[in-house]
Amino acid sequence: MTRKNFLPIFVMLFSLAGLVLAISGGVIRHAARTAGTATNFTFLYIKPGDGLLVVANSALKAGLVNRAWHFSVTAKQKNLETKLKAGEYRIQPGQRVQDLLQTIVAGKSHYRRLIVTEGVSVAQLELQMTETGMFSWRDYKSPDEGSLLPETYFYTRGGTASASIQRMQDAMGGLLDALWEQRDATLPFKTKEEALILASIVEKETGVSSERPLVAAVFVNRLKKKMRLQSDPTVVYGITYGSPLGRPLKRKELREQTAYNTYRIAGLPPTPIANPGRAALEAVFNPAKVSFLYFVADGTGGHAFAKTLREHNQNVARWRKFQAESR
Repeated sequence: MTRKNFLPIFVMLFSLAGLVLAISGGVIRHAARTAGTATNFTFLYIKPGDGLLVVANSALKAGLVNRAWHFSVTAKQKNLETKLKAGEYRIQPGQRVQDLLQTIVAGKSHYRRLIVTEGVSVAQLELQMTETGMFSWRDYKSPDEGSLLPETYFYTRGGTASASIQRMQDAMGGLLDALWEQRDATLPFKTKEEALILASIVEKETGVSSERPLVAAVFVNRLKKKMRLQSDPTVVYGITYGSPLGRPLKRKELREQTAYNTYRIAGLPPTPIANPGRAALEAVFNPAKVSFLYFVADGTGGHAFAKTLREHNQNVARWRKFQAESR
């Protein structure tokens, strides 16, 4: 073939190569700008160690891309395939592949909310956290009862339960230190841990916020007088160790000798019986200035308080009458 004949063929091949490149470049740009089929906010979870193909297929299953290769090709074209960060991402509908990639590369993980309710036990909280299916339990060790501050905490999927528990313990420790410095000087406690135990009992005795300082005062007054606390929730804890009893206490259980039965032991039980909230703790460190020694349910969701046993027995009679009439 002469040079004169080769030139047109070379020009044609060069033109075809340019056309192929132009087409492929257009396909890549189209893939990068294409949105998936999801019509609602969608969660995409990338586990540590997931590679590009795994992430691409996860995005496809979630409806975030129309084709898995849209994700893979766009990531490679933008040199992002090694920059994908593990985590859970909340993706809005209609997001383009290139924007999805930027979210993942930026590591903008979605934070979930864990509500730790006042008075929850360690056993109940561990069950609650397990049921979310969102935590890693690697190297986990159960914390001490009462060491966690009930509040709202935020976490990311795949994070360790240990890390979340540690935040709860740090929060409780900080609050106890602050309240101990501001405590009523007449309290019958040698340590803040003793106050924590009583706060857990106050927490389980009433759910009425305005009553907590009064309930705390009753128990503080009884401790000062060397009277037994006679708290039903402590008896329950000695039976279930933090799980719900699911039925009323039996009379014989009030007579049984356990380390937590405050009808049988003097003073405080050996540990908290729950994780008390801020209000219960504040009530114990600064209880109401009253001389009440007794309280009983009043039928309205609250309690009737009394200074003497005679007054208390009258309140008990009214409570039993209310119970009989309510059956």
